[in-house]
Amino acid sequence: MKDMNTPELRTEQRHDDARFDTRAIHAGQAFDPTTGAVIPPIYQTSTFVQDGIGGLRGGYEYSRSSNPTRTALETQLAALEGGIRGLSFASGLAAEDALLRTVLAPGDHVVIGNDVYGGTHRLVRRIFGGWSIRHATVDTSDLAAVRDAIELGTTKVLWVETPSNPLMKISDVAALAELGDEAGVLVVVDNTFASPALQQPLAFGAAVVVHSTTKYLGGHSDVVGGGLVFAAGQEELAERVTFTQFAAGAISGPFDAFLTSRGIKTLGIRMQRHSQNALAIARRLDEHAAVERVYYPGLESHSGHELAGRQMSGYGGMLSIALAGGAPAARRFAESTSLFQLAESLGGVESLVNYPSDMTHASVKGTEAEVPDSIVRLSVGIEDVDDLLDDIDRTLARL
Repeated sequence: MKDMNTPELRTEQRHDDARFDTRAIHAGQAFDPTTGAVIPPIYQTSTFVQDGIGGLRGGYEYSRSSNPTRTALETQLAALEGGIRGLSFASGLAAEDALLRTVLAPGDHVVIGNDVYGGTHRLVRRIFGGWSIRHATVDTSDLAAVRDAIELGTTKVLWVETPSNPLMKISDVAALAELGDEAGVLVVVDNTFASPALQQPLAFGAAVVVHSTTKYLGGHSDVVGGGLVFAAGQEELAERVTFTQFAAGAISGPFDAFLTSRGIKTLGIRMQRHSQNALAIARRLDEHAAVERVYYPGLESHSGHELAGRQMSGYGGMLSIALAGGAPAARRFAESTSLFQLAESLGGVESLVNYPSDMTHASVKGTEAEVPDSIVRLSVGIEDVDDLLDDIDRTLARL
């Protein structure tokens, strides 16, 4: 009988024919064959005993190369995104770094969105820029602008974030994937804001999906992690990135992998509640005189509303607002909420408020990705929506 925790068997049990919530709960999560425990154990070990030199049990030798708890999470990730392989990293930026280091060489060129996570832009601009990697920053919701930015033969990666952070721009993944295929460019989609519960970019032609699993996948603000999922046809690239991860060592630990797997099991129902609450709050904010603009694709007034409705099954829990009073009002708002706690990060069950200009996107000031200082970003949690609305109303009344 095969060991139920081998990578091979977990791949066989990906439940590709099951619906999303079933895959989230069961993919990679076979019960422990030794005890029958419903939840697979945490393999909190650095190394594995060999049956003779090179005689590996289930393919495991050292936890930097692989670990059964990490294998379980990676199987989950691949199943949720419809990919052929998932990889779990120590952070979202570690995942991005491993992918880019594998794909790029000095002299190459990257096209990146002008409204992406500040850390992603910083990684491309300052870390890879020092390695003679050039980049162009464009609005990826503008196909013509993307086409003009691609340098045939030199551009190797098109980096797309949709919905974007923090202005919630919606980019057409299918159209960008087609453009990437024509130009020989790897199309990577950061799916952190939507999560695979609401959007699956590989189904629209993307080559690789990246996640900060810290956010909605983990879902409880208690773990830091990242993930990559590769589309069918990207097997060779997946092997190369797997080697980069092994050689450079940016892995998630067993307990972090366990926490992320646990969070994923409720992803579907959490995203429904996040989306419901965010839409109600967006509508309330859209009516208020102190708010100049609401950035939320669930509003019909949003320029990407129709496209989001086609490529997403819900609009998510993230929204941003521009305060009519500019930076002073935005700062007061961010520092005055109660249930919305002022903090970095997003995607947890609790609601958070963030001032991107001086927090998550401070590193991109003075660049094409600079965030206006009138913007406040909200990560809407799953609390009772009336309590959240009361918090918003009280805060606005004090401006």
